[in-house]
Amino acid sequence: MARTGRPIAPLVLTDEERVTLTRWSRRVKSSQALTMRSRIILACAEGGSNTEVATTLNVHLSTVGKWRRRFLAERLDGLIDEQRPGRPPSIAPDKIEEVVVATLEQTPQNATHWSRTSMAQRSGLSKSTIGRIWRDFGLKPHRAGAFKLSTDPQFVEKVVDVVGLYHHPPERAVVLCVDEQSQIQALDRSQPVLPMMPGRPERRTHDYHRNGISNLFAAVNTAGGTVIGELHRQHRAAEFKNFLITIDKTIPADLDVHLICDNYGTHKTPAVRAWLARHPRFHMHFTPTGSSWINQVERWFGFLTDQKVRRGTHKSVQALKTDIRSWITDWNSNPRPFLWAKTTEEILESLARFRRRTSGAAH
Repeated sequence: MARTGRPIAPLVLTDEERVTLTRWSRRVKSSQALTMRSRIILACAEGGSNTEVATTLNVHLSTVGKWRRRFLAERLDGLIDEQRPGRPPSIAPDKIEEVVVATLEQTPQNATHWSRTSMAQRSGLSKSTIGRIWRDFGLKPHRAGAFKLSTDPQFVEKVVDVVGLYHHPPERAVVLCVDEQSQIQALDRSQPVLPMMPGRPERRTHDYHRNGISNLFAAVNTAGGTVIGELHRQHRAAEFKNFLITIDKTIPADLDVHLICDNYGTHKTPAVRAWLARHPRFHMHFTPTGSSWINQVERWFGFLTDQKVRRGTHKSVQALKTDIRSWITDWNSNPRPFLWAKTTEEILESLARFRRRTSGAAH
C-alpha cells in the first residue's frame, strides 16, 4: 500500500486578504522578505502543494511550510514579524507597514533620505522604535550603494568571451588582464604623519602637496598571478604600444598572448592595430562598456592603491615610482592569482534578476 504524506490544511483567502497580499507582492519597493511571503501564500491559496510552490518560486520547501502554518494561525499579522517571548507588540502591523512603505517609497521634504528623527516625527513613533523597524526589515536609509548597467549591445557576447578565457584558457597561450591606472599622484602631507599609538590611530593632515603624477600600465597573468608593470609619464596610444612591446619581449615566443582590455580609445588606434597585425600571436578581447568589474587587473589595482598608494607619502614622482616598482617586485615574489568563480550563466541570471527588481525604475 502506498504511503501518503501528511494532509495539508486548506488555505482560503478572504477578498480583503487577497487584495492586501496582492498589493504586498506587486509593490516594487516592498521588503523582499514580505514580498516573497505574500507570493507564497497566494500560490498556496491557488491549491498548490508545498513542493509545487517551492519549485515555482525557487525557495526551500521548509520555507513554504513555515509561512503556510504561520498564515493559517495568525493570518496577515503572521507575515509581518514572528512573535517573540515577552509582552505582546504595542505597534499595529498597519503602522509598521506605513513606516516601511514611507521609508522605501518617499523622501522627506527637506532631505534626500530619512533619518530616525525625521521618520519618528512623520510617524509619531519614537526614534528607537523606528530603529527597530528598520533593523527588522533590513532598511538602512543612511547608506547608498553604486551600480552601473552596461549599455553595450554586445554585452552577452563579450561576457561569454572573457569568462570563457577565465574558465577555459586556450592551450599553449597566456591570458593577460591589461589596463592602465592613470595619473597616480605623488602626494606629500603638509605636516609629518603622526604614528599609531595604543588607543590612537595614525593621523595625517587633510591637506597635501602634489608633486607630480605617473601612469602605470599593468598586465596580470590569470593563471599564475604574476604582473608585468611599466610606468610612463604620459597615457597615450604610443605608451600603450610600448607596453605591448614589453609584453612581447617578456612572454616566451612560442606562446600565444590573449589580452583582456577595456574599450579605452588608446587600445584601438591605427598605430596599435597595425602593431597587432604585425604580431599575429596577440589576440585582443574587450570587456563590455561600463563593466570594468569583469577585468581582474582592476582588483589588483585595488590592492596596490590600498596597500601602497593611498596612505603613502611621496616627495617626488621618482619616489612614487620606486615604491610602485618595489611593490610589484614583492608581489611577483609570491604571486596570488585571482580565481574567477561565477559562470556566464550565473552572471547573466544575476543581471536578469536585478533588471526585474528595477523594472519600474526606467532602466
